[in-house]
Amino acid sequence: MHGWTHIPEHLNPDLFRFGSFQIRYYGLMYLLAFAAVYLLVTYRLKHENLEFNKELIQTYFIWAILGVLIGGRLGYVIFYDWHYFITHPLQIILPFDFKGGFHYTGISGMSYHGGVLGVVVGTLIFCKKYRVNFWRLADLLSSAIPLGYTFGRIGNFVNGELYGRVTTVPWGMYFPLDPTHQLRHPSQLYEALFEGIFLFCILWSLKKKVRPDGSLFSLYLMGYGVVRFIIEFFRQPDPQLGFVLGPFTMGQVLCFGMILAGLGILLIKIPEGRLETNDKQARKKKMP
Repeated sequence: MHGWTHIPEHLNPDLFRFGSFQIRYYGLMYLLAFAAVYLLVTYRLKHENLEFNKELIQTYFIWAILGVLIGGRLGYVIFYDWHYFITHPLQIILPFDFKGGFHYTGISGMSYHGGVLGVVVGTLIFCKKYRVNFWRLADLLSSAIPLGYTFGRIGNFVNGELYGRVTTVPWGMYFPLDPTHQLRHPSQLYEALFEGIFLFCILWSLKKKVRPDGSLFSLYLMGYGVVRFIIEFFRQPDPQLGFVLGPFTMGQVLCFGMILAGLGILLIKIPEGRLETNDKQARKKKMP
């Protein structure tokens, strides 16, 4: 038996614990994810001639963090466990359980797709308020955001949650939260590698090459959607949902929506880019 198969069983998800109150590494990973994206964005501001300034981006990140947290939580409630939370509405926002006394439970359950929707809505409002071009800001963020997912998925791995389906591959692992205690795909690490590092490398390399505005954002939506759709075949479906559409999970259904949205944006933006190019060429010809 390979030693790494039992790695998740030896990981303590708690960074700090006092009685029933605990702070988990997962929360720390969220902070690292936001920090990584912020540093990458400010790096581009420093080394490229972009229309945004550091103060504006700092203000925007407050909006983005709120969008991720609110959207991610509501997305989980709506997409993944609506029947439970409709009868336990206080647990949507309160990290406590009053059954049999007072217990700190934390808030568990965040949806990536809900977080994306939350950020998009927050960004649209922010751009209108501060008169910022939404597509250019979305492109700027799209080049950096995937690296943040690496930290989030490592947090899932440390928590021992969102593990993969049963497997016989030699790199499979046993997860302490698995009631059947079977060898499973470490799907969190697959996601950290492909949704995070792999997608980041692609989009970062294309950040100056794709036009018009909004094109990189559309590639981000399609790229993440495709990668996540494939990895979902190795990830254990959520027990309260199982498969929601034939052999597909809720994550795959939502990813399919992402792919369509990205494709739709790209189909709209490409003709706009051609028109801009033609206008520029026409202006150059008219110059004496």
